[in-house]
Amino acid sequence: MRCIRCKAPANVEVRRHRSAFCSGCYPGWFRNQVQRAIESEGMFGRDDKVLVAISGGKDSLALWHALLQLGYQADGMYIRLGIGNYSQHSQSASERFAAKHGLALHQVDLKEEYGFVVPQLRNQREGKPCAACGTVKRYHFNKVAVDLGYDVVATGHNLDDEAATLFGNVIHWQTDFLGRQGPVLASTHPKLARKVKPLFRLAERDTAAYAVIERIDYILEECPMAVGAKSLEYKDLLNALEERQPGLKQRFLVGFLRGGRKALAGRQEPALIRECRECGQPTTGEVCSYCRMRQRKRRQVESRMAARGS
Repeated sequence: MRCIRCKAPANVEVRRHRSAFCSGCYPGWFRNQVQRAIESEGMFGRDDKVLVAISGGKDSLALWHALLQLGYQADGMYIRLGIGNYSQHSQSASERFAAKHGLALHQVDLKEEYGFVVPQLRNQREGKPCAACGTVKRYHFNKVAVDLGYDVVATGHNLDDEAATLFGNVIHWQTDFLGRQGPVLASTHPKLARKVKPLFRLAERDTAAYAVIERIDYILEECPMAVGAKSLEYKDLLNALEERQPGLKQRFLVGFLRGGRKALAGRQEPALIRECRECGQPTTGEVCSYCRMRQRKRRQVESRMAARGS
């Protein structure tokens, strides 16, 4: 194979685009894809302050790196989830990246500041804390962004992530989620930051290649709490189809965003946003899901203590 730009021997193949690039040309193509996503979806402008949700993995660090190379004002935000060695490694990778490039990395320590860690939030039925972990991340990424004056929160969700989420929502016909799924979630309240996904057209293999070529030091291990998650099964199914039909995931996702999502969104009533009576953060109920989760955890602890004392 030859690089489609300079005709040198290619190092990276992008099958869905019937393209290949050498290591010198590939980073420019990758960043161009990020820039096109930002511009086509109106995600943010040059004067906006961007807070990048950092996990220490290839996607979030590749996104942060690409935004900086493109000239955007981007700081990082990391949450100490308390998931054993995985969290220690991901925190170290995030801190090394920030230190290497002289960047600001805001951090939230759940155990020290809020008295719990994610493994304590296991769902009793499935034994996994994934749903609760998502609630924790969304809450704190938004809170830090609003408190510190950032205009937008950017996450490293890639094409594989978005296609798998869409697949799961279609299987279960989650019309509320389908109507909201997209690369941009607009702010509907002064305490809600805009959420964007600049990597939604780029696959995991694309970000991995970018990270290797740009020598980004990221963690290789996946979250141990996610083993057996349905989203991983959906990814495996879609990957098998992608091998036979290159470009299937992108056609599936982009086709939905262009047609299906608009039809569903038009049928939904806009949600009434209010402030949580416990913490003041925006929510659709009297108490936000984060505070309800913490209340449940508090009751469980109190119940166990009472049982020991009896």
